[in-house]
Amino acid sequence: MGSIAQNLQAVKSRIAVAERAAGRAPGAVALLAVSKTHPPALIRQAFAAGQRAFGENYVQEALDKMARLGDLRLEWHLVGPLQSNKTRAVAERFDWVHTVDREKVARRLDEQRPAGMAPLNVLVQVNASGEASKSGVAPAEVAALAAAIAAMRNLRLRGLMAIPEPGAPRSRFREIGALFRDLRGAFGLDTLSLGMSEDMEAAIAEGSTLVRIGTAIFGARRKVRHAA
Repeated sequence: MGSIAQNLQAVKSRIAVAERAAGRAPGAVALLAVSKTHPPALIRQAFAAGQRAFGENYVQEALDKMARLGDLRLEWHLVGPLQSNKTRAVAERFDWVHTVDREKVARRLDEQRPAGMAPLNVLVQVNASGEASKSGVAPAEVAALAAAIAAMRNLRLRGLMAIPEPGAPRSRFREIGALFRDLRGAFGLDTLSLGMSEDMEAAIAEGSTLVRIGTAIFGARRKVRHAA
């Protein structure tokens, strides 16, 4: 691995190549740097290299980093599962949540978003593969949850998020992209969070507008103990 700045540039180059190959406009795909398990010092390096949006899996780990990086203007995304007992901290501190898959959780976020803050940007997590061990709603249930969220005052429904299984066939990305396009007009969706370090090219080819990249920027995930 090179420096964080070099890694970011390499990832941006991959995105640009994939955009051209898919006939997408330059800049059509945004980059979310997934910094889970990595120390604040590396986030500072990424910030210095121009990155502003960061994704975290664990609420408490993210809150600790927010406290240590309070001098920087960062955009924080929760990309890990959200437990009901963590919704208040998320509603108060995060800019985006990618993993809403229950109306109960959405309503708690809506009720707990502080007055005066911009609406919380929300993505519905789709379990496109039907894996019992994976979070997310079945594709057939996405529209109903999207409709419920769209009616909430303090949430802004932005789109869909999915995590295809490792080695997923290209058809899996195509199905997720098609679902996003089917719902886009009805709900004003503008964000499809799809693709990680190993599969971003397939995701971009099928319509992703935001890729979640961790390993290719920060290196292998560090083994740490933390509360969700």
